[in-house]
Amino acid sequence: MRPENEGRAVLAILKSPERDYNANSISKVLGITPMGALKLLKRLEKEGILEPRKVSNIIFYRLNSRNPYALDYASFMLRREAEHSPAYVKRWVSELRKIKRAEVAVLFGSVLRSGAKARDIDALFVLRGGIGAVQKEIDKVNAVNDRKIHPLFQSRADLAGNIQRRDPAILNAVKGVVAFGEKEFASLLGGAP
Repeated sequence: MRPENEGRAVLAILKSPERDYNANSISKVLGITPMGALKLLKRLEKEGILEPRKVSNIIFYRLNSRNPYALDYASFMLRREAEHSPAYVKRWVSELRKIKRAEVAVLFGSVLRSGAKARDIDALFVLRGGIGAVQKEIDKVNAVNDRKIHPLFQSRADLAGNIQRRDPAILNAVKGVVAFGEKEFASLLGGAP
């Protein structure tokens, strides 16, 4: 069993709060056999990273957001994903990290698909307070870059509500690359329904 599959499984489960994953469905995402996926999920459950939810005779898994070790593991995998991104994505992750007044920043959209051909940079910001201070920081970053950051602002409550309502824009955004606030992001999505 390859250890990177464990991380990929945790990221897939974390970043798809609208979907329930069992061994069969996660095996398709990872490109492994259902039995291999079952062993992987059971190992993650035993470590306390995932928690099972039984519906009829099917066991679905989600991040165990009550376990600090699970949040640290998910946070590490999110950071690793950002560090192993293509160079152009890393550049924008670095630019987003200059913004200090937001709790979480997630890079998403065309910059992840098209790289340098992207016309704008989409970013989800989960805010601690008001929009004004964060917008000023974004304006400073925009002033020195050729592409402009287009922010999508959410409070913690807004994000939780939009995930619960299955808002397509938010569900797309949370599948992006987390620039900072990995632990908060894992906590927010790990507790999603």
